Amino acid sequence: MTQKRSYTAGHFEIMIDGHATTAYLKSVDGGFVRASQINEPVGPDHNRIKHTSTVDIEPFTIDFGLSGSQDVLTWIQASWRRQWSRRSGQINHANFNLFKTFEHEFHDALIAETTFPALDGASKDAAYLKIKVQPESVVSRKVDGSTRVDSEIGTKFKHWSASAFRLNIDGLDSVKYTNKLESFTIKQGIKKLYTGQDRLPQIEPTKIEFPDLIGTISLEYADEILDWYDQYVVKGQSDPDAQKTGSIEFLSQDRQDVLFRINLYEVGIQHAQVLQSSANADQIKRVKFELYVGRMDLDVMTGMD
Repeated sequence: MTQKRSYTAGHFEIMIDGHATTAYLKSVDGGFVRASQINEPVGPDHNRIKHTSTVDIEPFTIDFGLSGSQDVLTWIQASWRRQWSRRSGQINHANFNLFKTFEHEFHDALIAETTFPALDGASKDAAYLKIKVQPESVVSRKVDGSTRVDSEIGTKFKHWSASAFRLNIDGLDSVKYTNKLESFTIKQGIKKLYTGQDRLPQIEPTKIEFPDLIGTISLEYADEILDWYDQYVVKGQSDPDAQKTGSIEFLSQDRQDVLFRINLYEVGIQHAQVLQSSANADQIKRVKFELYVGRMDLDVMTGMD
């Protein structure tokens, strides 16, 4: 009996609009068709009939490094600005020797979600962006393994550190000492339309949802945050300064260059508190704050590849 060798899960690449991405891909998942199930009774009996009805495509979930990702960031930027563009491409899965064994095409895709990792000034871990991509159609097939995937992307990859960031809020200089920001996700609404005899739905972009930001800062540097909170939450003052602008800057490893920036608009504070105190705990006392954001925009720096 001839035994077949299993494929390794660690070798793959993604191509968008015919060009292989130069970004380091940590993981790829999803992108297959899933059927909905109908479970209905048959007359007065207890028997039930199950069968499929409509079908849908699960979104691709892609984790990638920052180095070489300028084209993907530009795609995200256009989505946030409601200048939607649809991309097509394919994911190539390879065997242990880096020869392609399976191709997974997708067509007319929109970005459904963009997730930024938790940022921590004390972290030594590499950080990755995560996007969910919703295609309108997919095709998957096995191939003969005559061509190779790019084996050099992993060696060219430069880590983006989760500790290399800076939060800025106009008029609150001390906010740059924020030591942590929790992970946050920007969601692009997508309407699925089943039309005519088409088995798969058409997709159309709808609203964009910008999340709240949750962070912590040392109590020593929290005076401006706490004053902002006291004026506009505790005392309820009505003033144009209740909402501010700001940015989150993602920095190079040496903290000298800004790789890209998320601009924040209509930022307001909704909660602040001193974190739990414990007896004999040898740790810095910190303030946790929660901000709402009306709108975000992405600034992609040229030459970051």
